[in-house]
Parts: sequence; C-alpha cells; structure tokens
Amino acid sequence: MVAVSMGYGHERAASALRSIAVGKKVILANTYAGIPSRDKKIWSTGQKWYERISRFKRVPILGQVAFGAMDHLQEIQPFYPRRDLSAPTLQVKQTYALIRKAKNCKHLIDKLAQNPKPLICTFMTPAFAAEEFGYPEDIYIVICDADVSRAWVPLDPRKSRIKYFAPTGRVVERLRLYGVRRENILFTGFPLPMENVGGPEAETVLGDLSRRMCNLDPKGVFAQHAETLLHAKFGQDFCDYVARKRPTPISLTFAVGGAGVQREMGVLAAKSLARDVLDNKLVLNLVAGTRPEVGDYFTNELMSTPLKRALGDGRLNILSTPDRAEYFSSFNKLMRKTDILWTKPSELSFYTGLGLPILMAPTVGSQEDFNRNWLYQVGGGTDALDPAQAGEWLWDWIEGGALARMAWNGYTNAPTHGAYRIEDVAHGRAWSMHELPLVV
Repeated sequence: MVAVSMGYGHERAASALRSIAVGKKVILANTYAGIPSRDKKIWSTGQKWYERISRFKRVPILGQVAFGAMDHLQEIQPFYPRRDLSAPTLQVKQTYALIRKAKNCKHLIDKLAQNPKPLICTFMTPAFAAEEFGYPEDIYIVICDADVSRAWVPLDPRKSRIKYFAPTGRVVERLRLYGVRRENILFTGFPLPMENVGGPEAETVLGDLSRRMCNLDPKGVFAQHAETLLHAKFGQDFCDYVARKRPTPISLTFAVGGAGVQREMGVLAAKSLARDVLDNKLVLNLVAGTRPEVGDYFTNELMSTPLKRALGDGRLNILSTPDRAEYFSSFNKLMRKTDILWTKPSELSFYTGLGLPILMAPTVGSQEDFNRNWLYQVGGGTDALDPAQAGEWLWDWIEGGALARMAWNGYTNAPTHGAYRIEDVAHGRAWSMHELPLVV
C-alpha cells in the first residue's frame, strides 16, 4: 500500500485500506525510511510549491493568478462532447521525465520487488514507476476524486497494464476517454474507513445515521415526507417525535485542508455560533489536522472570545496532532459523533456515503470543482453560506429538515463499500458486494 503525504487525500484513502496492507502499514513514497536524497528533494520541492501557492491564493488578484497558473497544469477538461483525450499532457511528460531521467521512485520499486505483492497506489507516480521499472506483480491506482485529470494516466494507456479503482461512474467514463482499456477499470467507490462502515450490512453507518437523522430533523419535516422509507430502514418507532422531550446538541465539524487554508472561515463560524455552543445547543469541532500552527491559530483567536469558557470541556474541541496516522484514526472516530461536516469538497466529499451532510467551503483546485458537482448530483451536500452568519442560516436548514435530507441522500446515493470491493480484488476473490450502477 503506497501513498504520498501531500495534503490528506492520498493518505486518507490508503489509511482506509491499511487492513489489507503488508504489516498493516502504509508506505509513503516521499518520506519512507531510506529514501534517496535525490528522490526526497524531487518530492519536497513539488509539495512546498503547491502548499505555498495554495496559501498564497488568499492574496487578492495575485494569489488567484498564481494558483490559476498552477491549477491549469492539472485541470480536468469538460467531459462533453465525448472525444479522444488520450494524448499525454505536459504534466504526464514531466512525471515520466523524472522517472526515466532522474530515476524517481526506482529505489522504492526495487525494494518492493524483492518480495513482490500486488501494489496499490493512491498517487500515480509510484504506479507509473512500478510499470516503468518492471515491477513483477499487479499494479493498481486508487482515484481520490469524483473526476480525474489526464495526469493520472500513463503515456501510452492502451499498452499499460495498470488497473484503476474508480470512485464514481464519471471516473470510469473519463478513464475510457483517456484510452485506458475497460478491463483495467474497476468501479469500486471511494474507500471509506471500514470502522465507520461496519461490514457488508453497514451496521455502523445505519446506527450512526439513525441518531443523526433524528438530531437533524427536530420537527420531523423530512421524516414526514420519507416516513415509509425511514420506517422500512429503521423500524416503526424511528424518531418518536412525540416522546422526545429534549434533542441532543447538534455536532458540527469544520475541517481545513492539508495546506491549512480556510482556517479563517472556521473562526468566523465559531464566533457566529458562540451562543449556541455556550447554551449547549451545539458541539463545535475544529479540525486543524497535523498542522500545529492551525491548531494554535484556532486557540489564539478563540481565547479572546466568550468561547474560551467552552474550550476543552466537550462543547468546543480542536483536533490537532502532529502524527498523521493518529489524525486519521481520531478523525474517523470524530465522524461517528458528527452530525454535519463543513469542509472544502476534497476527498472528504465521499464521506457523505456515511450519511453525513456536507457543507461545502469554496473549492481549491479543478478537481474540487468536480467533487462539488458530484455532491450536488447525489444530493449529499450544498454550498455553505457566509460563515459570519452561520448562527442564523444553519438553524434554518436544521429546522426545515434540509440537512437530514442530505444525510439520507448521501447514504442512499453515494457508494459506501469501496474499501470492501478493493479488499476483494486484493485477495483475488469475487466481490462480496453488489455492483454499482455506472453513473452515481
């Protein structure tokens, strides 16, 4: 299981599959023990530039221009009209130049080839290198967004033996436009953490969803419209609104991306929702991830507000840890308690498959524009409004049952069992889960 520690998306997908990895460990292609200095320099240079420009995007005019120029290299072209998009882009050629001339990833592939196992990569470069340097086992790539750029496909896709795990039907169709052979595309869905799914019957998801739906629909507005479906899934006594006397606090989680952008939005939302937190109507979780400076920013900004009284007592929580494995584990546990997830439409868009309504922050990059479109298509999320006014519009959406509807749509329309399908493939067995419809 090979990932890269660039942002969170590639590593998050690999973390969800760690149970099938050798030794239950994920190998990070850009930081593994013994990585040659030349390889480490190649990876770190690209990562630093991406994170700097992502943060610089906040600067008016110049920031937008700089980010736009970088994003253009990995831009996803409009899907229609359908046409041949198999010609390699500049980014693909650059990736192969580093593999062939600088031998990027050769040390890693040679090391893995000493005891070869099927190779699953959540980033394309190690997979390209594996094929280029003759890795003797099967090679797979996990796509981590709802659509995919040409950068994820080899120079000559029609001759390539790399296989793909596709999270959406659109990715299946897009890979065909890029020239990938149909037999090399497996429509699995995104690998959500197994501990949040709960097996083939999704017992954990259903238990969490039942609690969440009742919390997000205090007046039973959505339940009244979907009564037959909800009773069939959860039983006739689901959300006995007559017997309920006091709803539990709503749990809202705001998560920044890997580069730490949009932290200011979290603070604005927290200040707007301060009274609800202090009155025990809302539990607010601010996710700083593995960037201590983001955690410090949250703490410092809120210590000068009445919210300082709620810090650390369960009403206002900041998730910040330097260890990435600990972060993913803690985040997954937090999602089980979360009613609403507020984040940019990154790979976390797929978490709507756990029955989570997604409030979308502005997109960062072309792939997130497509994730946003996908979330709207499945009905699992919507754009957040002004964070400084969250104390008003958020409660309107809760009282009207809108977020409960999104939670239900996400569960019913988005794939949930991607990790289980990928596990079946890795073990060479028939799928234990049903096949997905082509377009979700």
